[in-house]
Amino acid sequence: MKKDTFVFGIETSCDETAASIIKNGTEIVSNVVSSQIESHKRFGGVVPEIASRHHVEQIVSVFEETLKQADLTFQEIDAIAVTKGPGLVGALLVGVNAAKAIAFAHGIPLIGVHHIAGHIYANRLVKEMSFPLLSLVVSGGHTELVYMKEHGSFEVIGETRDDAAGEAYDKVARTLHLPYPGGPHIDRLAAEGQDTYALPRIWLDEGSYDFSFSGLKSAVINTVHNAEQRGEEINPVNLAASFQASVVEVLTEKTVRAAKEYNVKQVLLAGGVAANKGLRSSLEQAFINMDQLELIIPPISLCTDNAAMIAAAGTVLFEQGKRDGLDMNGHPGLDIEQF
Repeated sequence: MKKDTFVFGIETSCDETAASIIKNGTEIVSNVVSSQIESHKRFGGVVPEIASRHHVEQIVSVFEETLKQADLTFQEIDAIAVTKGPGLVGALLVGVNAAKAIAFAHGIPLIGVHHIAGHIYANRLVKEMSFPLLSLVVSGGHTELVYMKEHGSFEVIGETRDDAAGEAYDKVARTLHLPYPGGPHIDRLAAEGQDTYALPRIWLDEGSYDFSFSGLKSAVINTVHNAEQRGEEINPVNLAASFQASVVEVLTEKTVRAAKEYNVKQVLLAGGVAANKGLRSSLEQAFINMDQLELIIPPISLCTDNAAMIAAAGTVLFEQGKRDGLDMNGHPGLDIEQF
């Protein structure tokens, strides 16, 4: 009878200090996340130095709670998986060094995980992957279409040429004087409004799967500034709805087209913006009649940064025999195709 595999995951790439234990790559045994949103809210965004300090303060208690929830000790853990990039370098280093300390102290294999690979593998905690597949990754720093022909194989077929979708959401939210983080507030307002503002859909070159949201963001800012100069009132609810309609339409149409061209079996949604209700609904409607293609959308708790996704991806690497040495470092610009 095959022994169960327990992987301890660590995530500190930005402003969540998280740890998790995953059993056999698919079952969450424990999952703890300590958020820093309240600390960064007054600055309107994540302050790297503050994020790093909070990780240092919280990481030991997060580890202890993770082991307590699982009723396990490090002696029963088969591998330590940690986000080694991309992310804020100071934040990454807290998690990487903690992982190396545990691996050294307990003689446990160490595995570095790409943050975006983790977001993709969060879907494996919902349903087993079927290859080939396509993942739409949408977050504050990334907007990518990633093709996978097998476990551990990542081919980026489309990516943002400027602002990521999540970044555009936050900048538009600031323009509308909404609290940080702005994405959820835009999503909430959009559900109440109508697409009444003529905002652009940026399709780029014919056949391209790349994205661009800088022009859309600028169009929203210009709409607000021009209205202010004319003494006119902006309807923030309808403007939020119009902005979201533009983003969601482009993301959905390019994903559908790529899924058909690459003849994939599954489409996975991943990343923090995967929690957006408008995007989730649009993709569900787009794929509802595609019987040969399965759409997987993780629960909201697995969309934002967490360590369960890191442990899930780390389990695959562990089973493939991949290991990192104690000289592993944080890599803020780590490329998923070279990962």
